[in-house]
Parts: sequence; C-alpha cells; structure tokens
Amino acid sequence: MTDYDALAARIRSLTHGETDEVALMATLACEIHQSDDRFDWTGFYRVVAPEVLKIGPYQGGHGCLVIPFARGVCGAAARTGQVQIVPDVDAFPGHIACASSTRSEIVLPVRGRGGRLIGVLDIDSDRPDAFTHDDAGRLAAILEEVFRDV
Repeated sequence: MTDYDALAARIRSLTHGETDEVALMATLACEIHQSDDRFDWTGFYRVVAPEVLKIGPYQGGHGCLVIPFARGVCGAAARTGQVQIVPDVDAFPGHIACASSTRSEIVLPVRGRGGRLIGVLDIDSDRPDAFTHDDAGRLAAILEEVFRDV
C-alpha cells in the first residue's frame, strides 16, 4: 500500500515553486506510479477544448489519446467533478478499454486556481477492486496542494 505521507512529502519537495501544469503532471505521474505496485497505469488527461480530454504525462503502457467528457470513467470524473472509483471496469457502462489488462480504476478531477478544471488523474490497476476511499482522499489532498494555485 502507498505511504501517502512520504509520497506527499516527496511531491511537495519536487514541485515547490513550480507553476507549469505539464511539468507538475509529469512529476506527479512518475512519483505516484512508482509509489504502489497496485498502480499499473498512472497519468493525466488534460482539458484541451470544451468537454474534451487529451492524454497528458503518464507512466505505463499507451493510453487513449482523446476522451470526450461524455464517455468512460475519465469523462465521468470530468463531467461530474466527482472522484470515480470503479472496482470492476467491465461493469462500468461505457468504459473505454485503453488497455485490456485494466481491471479497476480510480479517476480524480484536477482543479487549478478558482476551481478551474485542468484535467483528471487516472490510475488503472490490473487487480480488481484495487482502490479505496482512503486512496481517493489522500490523492485528492495531494492534487489540491499541488494544483490549487496553478
């Protein structure tokens, strides 16, 4: 399991003073991905147009290039502004299978200054039911700290 206190401290140290969204996303994707062996794919999808997400920095195999807000788990997180925890991706209506190995997924909205939606953080696992509400809360706190002033 992730040592979220250590992860948050590393990320705080690495990102202090950085304001570039892509640099922050790249650093977080790397650090989060390496923090837990449950995390099979870790990355960001950026808002690039109204109701359109495009792949951003990530770790793992190839991701989907473009995801509309109307489709998939990432789209649901962007559309609703709510964390999506999916214990079984095959049971999620409209799931987009970017990788056949994905069994479960967590997606968190990423907000910048003034609550502006920057994108979503997507973490996939090759294990079923890999994510908890504790994961959601701890990851959300890291995202808030890093991106709130961007």
